[in-house]
Amino acid sequence: MSADVVAETERLRLRRLTADDAPFILELLNDPDFLRNIGDRGVRTEADARGYILDGPVASYERHGFGLYLVELPGTGPIGISGLVRREALPGPDIGFAFLPAWRRRGYALEAAQAVSRHAAEDCGLDRLLAIVSPGNAASRRLLEKIGFRFEGMTRLADDAAEVELLICDLDGGMG
Repeated sequence: MSADVVAETERLRLRRLTADDAPFILELLNDPDFLRNIGDRGVRTEADARGYILDGPVASYERHGFGLYLVELPGTGPIGISGLVRREALPGPDIGFAFLPAWRRRGYALEAAQAVSRHAAEDCGLDRLLAIVSPGNAASRRLLEKIGFRFEGMTRLADDAAEVELLICDLDGGMG
């Protein structure tokens, strides 16, 4: 594996994002399902996408040793993102994932989330992961429950933010 590759599965490669991934990130962050379930990140141009990558995932790699990763289907190219996010409002890192519509319902998000959970435990030394899910996003909640997450309660990431579901997974044996 190259230094930028953090995990490989039977079908996927997860690697660190770079500024060169801006066209893909621009497309993903403006997908209607991303906007509805995750939120509007204000990314409207490739320059915005480069800034998002450098100020978000790349800064997180440097600060925490982990972040969001590009999910690639070898021979096809990028199909989504999955990784770890450290938010001020949460007591620990949370797992996240998002895929373009053409790549959903094929098991890729599950495979990537399992790889990220293993990476969190084996490479990052984490013993617990959190996840947040917008109420009504049943598909993401089902995926998280398949890999060992359980509903903990409702929380807000900011005082003026809508409530989201908080799920938790102990990595010492909860992964599927």
